[in-house]
Amino acid sequence: MTQVGEGQEADESAPPVMTFGAPTAGEVLAERYELVEHINNDSAGRLVWRGVDVILRRPVAVVLRYPGGDSATEMLQAAVAASRVIHPNLVGVYDAIDEADRAYVVREWVDGQSLRDLAADGPLDPARATAIGNAVASALAAVHATGMVHGNVHPGTVMISDEGRVVLADARTDGDDSQENDIRAVGGVLYFALTGYWPHAEAPLRGATAGHGRAAIPDAVRDAGGAIAAPRQVRAGVPAYLDDLTMDLLDAEIAPPSSDVLAAELARLDVPAEEEHYLDNSGPLRFAADTEEEPSPLAAAGGRKVAVGIAGLLAVALVGLLIGISTLGDGDKDPQANQPPAPTSSAPAGDTTPAAATVRKLAVKGVRIIDPDSQKRDELGGADKVIDGDADKGWGTDTYTAAKFGNQKSGMGVWLDLGAPHNVLSVQAVLSATGASAELLTGTTAPPSTSNGDKQMVQAYKTPNTTIGQPFEDHDGTTMTFNGFNADQKYQYLLFWITELPASERGFQVDVQEITVQGS
Repeated sequence: MTQVGEGQEADESAPPVMTFGAPTAGEVLAERYELVEHINNDSAGRLVWRGVDVILRRPVAVVLRYPGGDSATEMLQAAVAASRVIHPNLVGVYDAIDEADRAYVVREWVDGQSLRDLAADGPLDPARATAIGNAVASALAAVHATGMVHGNVHPGTVMISDEGRVVLADARTDGDDSQENDIRAVGGVLYFALTGYWPHAEAPLRGATAGHGRAAIPDAVRDAGGAIAAPRQVRAGVPAYLDDLTMDLLDAEIAPPSSDVLAAELARLDVPAEEEHYLDNSGPLRFAADTEEEPSPLAAAGGRKVAVGIAGLLAVALVGLLIGISTLGDGDKDPQANQPPAPTSSAPAGDTTPAAATVRKLAVKGVRIIDPDSQKRDELGGADKVIDGDADKGWGTDTYTAAKFGNQKSGMGVWLDLGAPHNVLSVQAVLSATGASAELLTGTTAPPSTSNGDKQMVQAYKTPNTTIGQPFEDHDGTTMTFNGFNADQKYQYLLFWITELPASERGFQVDVQEITVQGS
């Protein structure tokens, strides 16, 4: 069982903690959070307790610092920012309170262990490392979609529950990090999971002492020039494309992809461990921007091994040309004597491994509002604003007297037509307010835009195996990301279906600002 504050666990070298105002077991904070057990301290003076929310009767983690006031500002600001983003791979933040003599953050309790502890007995297999990297990248995509930065991604803040859920904890907001650093840290997480070593490309964890945070993780193997060894040089069995991706993410000279594109690519490779042998045929990872935009440097490079592959092909082509010239010059000789030699490329002869599909933003060819329970049908205008690329404009519902559309409707939705079947990796919906409930559905029919047509669509789409990912209920964030797509299935029609509206000043209402579809 591991619960950490800022990803740093205490040891004998931790600085002494003040005793004035120290919490005690059985104490109830804010008349709600009962402290049960002191778990550990961190090097910055924060105490981590296991507690119980006596109102909701659920376990919680209480990260406490004393005194409060200015010294706790960064911790509280980070908690408030993190509470705005709800995602299955992010630790939920429930409360942040400053009582002057002490301040504390109340967050989700996770029964499990950190990635740092999980890998203490040895590196993880490539399939599990990929799954963990996918979860971390997905969490960052949700954070980055709000314009925020996590700023504290490393094996101590990546937690794996006893049920196998991967969550990212303890964001920072001190302004010293960037989204690019977050993404490169995913490369560090992959490197650590595959090798058991941390590539200290950046400065050690701020505020960490020896034995804490990233500083407590063994440094990567390096050559005489200080360059880190690739995962495949450290241990056998790491697929080449996963090795390339990890090293590219850590290479400051290669621009990283966005977090949502990285998450989509890792999701494509996230397969059960028993199917890991299929990974070898997935091809190298390549990233690209929208077809209307400039491709990313990584897409142009095609990965560090692609250039080597092209050079090998050119060498084979040159050998073939020389052989052809020789054959033409010796036309009178036995043709059997001039058979070309075996291929000299390092790739196996006859290798026909397909190139990886390019991840990109898919164009939406058609969009309309679905409103099966209304006869007036006066809320259908403005659907095109949800796909215009402008997050400041969108389509909005009317204002109702209750969350379930005034108890008049089963829901309303935005229907998307991709124009043709595509491999879809993720769909992201940005809303105007928190507190909405929604789900993503798929279907194969496109009934007419009438009340009866909308009813037929909802009935057809709300059948078994048509829900993509887990529905978001009473969502505390403004961005919903759905990535539960079947890699073996292609999709043309999608329905973002809203079931409950958030409260507003005048009633219950929400705007759908933008919907983005990523696929290949």
